[in-house]
Amino acid sequence: MHLPPLQALSLSVLLALPATVRAVFQDEVGDIDYHHELLGVPQRETTFFHRPRIEDKASLLYTLSDLGVLGAVNPSSGAIIWRQLLTGNVTDGGGFLRAAEDQTWLAGAHGSVVSSWDALTGRNVWSLDFEGVVKDLEVMEITERGGKDVLTLHQEQGATVARRIHGTEGHVVWEHRDVNKDIPLQVSTSLEKVFVVALHGSLLSYSLKITVLDTLTGKKLDEIPLGTKNEAQKPEDVMFVGANSVAPIVAWTDNAKTKLSVNVLGLKGKQDFPLSADTIDVEIHAPHTVQSQPHFLVHSRTKSGSRADVFHVDLKSSVITKAYELPLLEGGSAFSTSSSAANVYFTRVTDDEVIVTSSTSHGILGRWPLKAGVEKPGATHGVSEVIKKSADSYAVRTVVVTDADDWTQIVNGEHAWTRLEGLSGAVAATWAEVPESEDLARTLEAEAHSNPLSAYIHRVTRHINDLQYLPAYLQSIPGRLLSSIAGSESAESTDGVTRDGFGFSKLVVLATKRGRLYGLDTGNHGKIVWSKKANSMPSGKHWDVKAIHADNAKGFVTVRGSEGDFIIVKSDTGNTVETMPSGLFPPIDSAVAVDSDAGPWLLPIERDGKLADLQIGWAPRQTVVTRTSENEIQGFDFVKNGDVASPVQIWSFSPSAGQRIVDIATRPQHDPIASIGRVLGDRTVKYKYLNPNTIVVAAIDNKASVLSTYLLDTVSGQVLASASYEGVDHNKDIACTLSENWFLCTYYGQYQLRDSQPQNLKGYQVVVSDLYESELANDRGPLGDAANFSSLGPIDVPTGPALPSIVSKTFILSGPITSLSVTQTRQGIAIRQLLAYMPESHSIIGIPRTLLEPRRPAGRDPTAAELEEGLSRYAPAIELDTRMTLTHSRDVLGIREILVAPAVLESTCLVFASGVDVFGTRVAPSLAFDVLGKGFNKVTLIATVAALFAGVVGLGPLVRKKQINLRWFAPT
Repeated sequence: MHLPPLQALSLSVLLALPATVRAVFQDEVGDIDYHHELLGVPQRETTFFHRPRIEDKASLLYTLSDLGVLGAVNPSSGAIIWRQLLTGNVTDGGGFLRAAEDQTWLAGAHGSVVSSWDALTGRNVWSLDFEGVVKDLEVMEITERGGKDVLTLHQEQGATVARRIHGTEGHVVWEHRDVNKDIPLQVSTSLEKVFVVALHGSLLSYSLKITVLDTLTGKKLDEIPLGTKNEAQKPEDVMFVGANSVAPIVAWTDNAKTKLSVNVLGLKGKQDFPLSADTIDVEIHAPHTVQSQPHFLVHSRTKSGSRADVFHVDLKSSVITKAYELPLLEGGSAFSTSSSAANVYFTRVTDDEVIVTSSTSHGILGRWPLKAGVEKPGATHGVSEVIKKSADSYAVRTVVVTDADDWTQIVNGEHAWTRLEGLSGAVAATWAEVPESEDLARTLEAEAHSNPLSAYIHRVTRHINDLQYLPAYLQSIPGRLLSSIAGSESAESTDGVTRDGFGFSKLVVLATKRGRLYGLDTGNHGKIVWSKKANSMPSGKHWDVKAIHADNAKGFVTVRGSEGDFIIVKSDTGNTVETMPSGLFPPIDSAVAVDSDAGPWLLPIERDGKLADLQIGWAPRQTVVTRTSENEIQGFDFVKNGDVASPVQIWSFSPSAGQRIVDIATRPQHDPIASIGRVLGDRTVKYKYLNPNTIVVAAIDNKASVLSTYLLDTVSGQVLASASYEGVDHNKDIACTLSENWFLCTYYGQYQLRDSQPQNLKGYQVVVSDLYESELANDRGPLGDAANFSSLGPIDVPTGPALPSIVSKTFILSGPITSLSVTQTRQGIAIRQLLAYMPESHSIIGIPRTLLEPRRPAGRDPTAAELEEGLSRYAPAIELDTRMTLTHSRDVLGIREILVAPAVLESTCLVFASGVDVFGTRVAPSLAFDVLGKGFNKVTLIATVAALFAGVVGLGPLVRKKQINLRWFAPT
């Protein structure tokens, strides 16, 4: 691709842009938009309290969530102070986070990267990227120089590597590499040695191996095997490895959960302790400070409840003894550990109370029942801070993760705040209309299926019955009028979700990776209307949702998972209509919304693009396009075959040899066309190519670095247009979108400057292509004014499908954009905007379609006719101006999908974005031309009209008297 020299946007371009480049006005912030600023569900091992400054007594709450988001939270309010996304995509947990005692930095690891962060500001201090995967990270509290360092454990191909990294400078102090086939688990440290814990052996027949290293040089001092060959069957059997203790331990269970084995690191023996017969899960809690007593708690979950045992380690003999036990309580419990100097405290949170005990004895130091009226927390795990106020008085604040994936703080039994972290990690979402009243819907349906006379009588009777609501309606008029004049919300509150006249109030049903469904009210700042557990996911796996579809006629939402599972819920309440667990139906690759005689529904597409036979009433009316595992796209029609409808392949498409498909763009379900042509400056018309049966396929050749785009007719499978772009980086995101008579693709690739000395540069690019029926104005192409045409006819026959005339332009962007979408309005009259997420600035931008106009003249100034049309001179560089961002100053993290929906107002489009965060707003691409703005002074208008009315009433008699007098005294 060849471009003229890069230059700033000309003044004519800026003048040609509509005023809507200012995406959000200051008085609209917090009124038309809403933002759920989220972290993800905190993990047990990477959440803790820590003082970011040594001189301060106040501590902050830190976590590395299951989405790879590192953040700090103010414990007083639950507000986020800072956060960092350590990964580019939603993850399935993992990562490590540790805080150094009396230090201002944190150490963390995710994937292959080890980093240090300033605890107060969240700024990155240093970062190192290694080969392999980080398996563990610990802070080395005591070093020879007096500072603190970081110990990391890595699993590389055929080797286990332990490294000591300088805590403040970030360079490797020493490295120990052990070539073996072991599975490294964790690294630990005592006052004198470093211990590497690994599984040695073969699958389902492992034993533990402890490698002892010197803290100064990293040299191997000893190697200690633990247990027999079948001591552990998988890494999850090793429950705990202590660190920064005078007597660190390693603990593991057998596969049947009948016994707990504990070893003091550095010794060659182990001690076994029996577990309850019905134990299903075991957790171990211990302090991580060197001055704390070597005590630990074993939390055993049973089928009926939870119990705990507290153990002490004798420093002289290294013998582990059971000190006392905490009773079995029904329901769930969450234990956490906190320490102050040498004292160790254990906090227990149940559904009814919070209990604090000391590690030295079973006596209860404090008990706080949960306040009445507070929803039971259902705590799964948490962290706590215990403060000794006097000799026998304590205070505790504990932050727990609930079984609803919320994050809640309880202070002395009182609920302090709750963060709705379950909303994070969205994998699918859809719009849903607020259902009408079921009685009204049934009544209207009955009237529609009866004869006209009985329907008329029924309707008149219904309207007479509705008169009973007239007094209440008349009573509400003054309040509604006053609230309308004042521009405030009505004081009368209504339960549930109701429709509004402007169409701003809609429902969004959102599915998360953890198997939960949420219903959000977009008309009430994204308030959660309902939530439920839709799919129970095992640890380490996520809900792979392939499609979600709302049937607004019935008020149902269907969600289909990859394992053949699906659930149908009511959109307004979340009540389950029908559900199917995984395993009963074949796994699917995707699902598509189709129309049938039975109504719209989600058609599952099985693995490798296969379709199953259907009942006649459920057969799709349109062509179904599938994608196979062999890099092929196929089109199917369903034909009657006896009592069923069978899929029959009618066409297939494969990209050029060596190419793989990276993206497929389809038309949105709601894509109205307000005008079939575009009026030019000289009053001629270029007619748009409006074929609803088109898709855009993007395929890339990794070796040749060539990206190809194909415009396909989904009825015939014919290629209507294609283009290729060289120098494209296949490791970067490639995305396309399709709307009206144009499509767009963005990628990171090479381009060449037309300069005195040609030079090749790389950057983020966007290619826009307009489709017209003919190159000439006032020309409808080979089909002319034909009312119908067939996509199945050959393209070389004059009466066959006409190929579009394409006008394309390429623009250079100042940064990457992903999650493309195009605004929608009710009639398609307002101009379009390209909506996209900018991952580098964590914001959503709305780029006006006029800025991405491919008909802008290149190499010359526009003519008078072109200026009248709104075209400006082509300038290849587009600066993604912050004035175009819909999120303004908000930091919106990890957006994966942007949904749009039309409002009742033609000027307005509703926007909903989900991923790590949830964000919603309203945009008016052509300004709000059909609704009064907030700046309109209704009080002044009414006062003016009232004053005029009073003036007319008051002056009327005077005018009549004057006219009468003039007639009486007029000269004859």
